[in-house]
Amino acid sequence: MRDSRRTRAVVCGGSVAGLLAARVLTERYDDVLIVERDVLPAGPSHRRGVPQDRHIHGIVGRGQAILDELFPGFVADLTARGVPVIDQLGQARVHLNGHRLRRARSGIEVLSASRLCLEDYLRQRVLALPRITLLEETSALGFTTTPDHRAVIGARITRSGLGGKDEVLQADLVIDATGRGTRTPYWLADLGYPSPESDTLTVNVAYSTAVWRLPDDALAGDRAVIAGPRPGVHRGGALAAIEGDRYIVTLIGMLGESPPDSPDGFVEYAHSLEVPSIAEALADAVLLEGPVRTRFPTSLRHRYDRMRRFPTGLLVVGDALASFNPIYGQGISVAALQAHTLQDQLRRGRALGTQSVMRALTRATNNAWDAAAGADLAFPEVAGQRDLKQRLGSSYVARLHAAAADDSTLGTAFLRVAAMLDPPQSLFRPAVSVPVLAHALRGPRSRDHRSR
Repeated sequence: MRDSRRTRAVVCGGSVAGLLAARVLTERYDDVLIVERDVLPAGPSHRRGVPQDRHIHGIVGRGQAILDELFPGFVADLTARGVPVIDQLGQARVHLNGHRLRRARSGIEVLSASRLCLEDYLRQRVLALPRITLLEETSALGFTTTPDHRAVIGARITRSGLGGKDEVLQADLVIDATGRGTRTPYWLADLGYPSPESDTLTVNVAYSTAVWRLPDDALAGDRAVIAGPRPGVHRGGALAAIEGDRYIVTLIGMLGESPPDSPDGFVEYAHSLEVPSIAEALADAVLLEGPVRTRFPTSLRHRYDRMRRFPTGLLVVGDALASFNPIYGQGISVAALQAHTLQDQLRRGRALGTQSVMRALTRATNNAWDAAAGADLAFPEVAGQRDLKQRLGSSYVARLHAAAADDSTLGTAFLRVAAMLDPPQSLFRPAVSVPVLAHALRGPRSRDHRSR
């Protein structure tokens, strides 16, 4: 029987959100157990439980800063492994709403690591901590609770490597980080709790990714290209330098568009984009890996913060809380924000397993959700509620992107919000809104810097 004087937390799920939560929990709990269905690879390798690990990822400003706090030396270590750090306007061609944002040194940097490299690094750092124990080939089956079901006091698990016999892990806190396939709403229903409300947006995104070796002069010194889909244009793509002197290219289709997963079809699809830079870069490129395709039908957010009753001893993080359109590249940084929220609650001396902390985790997610949902609802084909605020916001952001084609300070302001360095309301300050409206009245000054 476990020593009753020791405190234990169980984290269900060993991907990025689970690893970051586990790292923070070591600041209070004596034992932190990570329950993971897969066998975690010893190096940067693909695994079944993370189908998105083959696609393009980026760690934006706020997420990068948090990870550097949680893991001192994080940025320096990854750059030493060859991971590029890319200035979002100075070294990237960013096309949004049909406009290329004017080139400038923005100071907003993206750590452009492959998901495999990033997750391998985080696993090494977290699993080296003395209070961490990893249980591989182990699946969570549900929660154990007090007789009145008001408190979660453990997790039911089964270990496939031990014959599949059910076990109970007693715990002072259980965190669900199992991802989009979370069973928590159903497990709560089994305990007599009402199902949480959910926010959904059907976006029908498909994306296909391949890794290439590009000629040295392929992008004339740039390190990335972003060509976002927009209303009326449902195809897009992104290209970025990653470790190993390689480039990762993800082609995107929304609302029924589907990039091919054959090499010839991949290149043909790249040529169909309204921005030619990606196809031009692939002209003399050497295919190293892929293409591989993944589908993402629906953005989903569970509103545990709105439940009238919620058990103590339970929290939900990562995609298990909110899984939103991946084309905006927010997932890892949102997981970092959630981990930072847990850490803040701990350092304030608060008990973690309460609904007030669950509400704080939701608040840490809301700006990213609202930004992604607002961008998706700009597409008329996406079903969802559009109030006056949403319609005005979409119109304003489109005008901001148009003005940012001429004014790099506006592009920098927008990207600071996208990088979660500034709040969304900063885009409505006079320093931003006045030139945006003036541009809308005056019209563009020039077009020569937009085409590629």
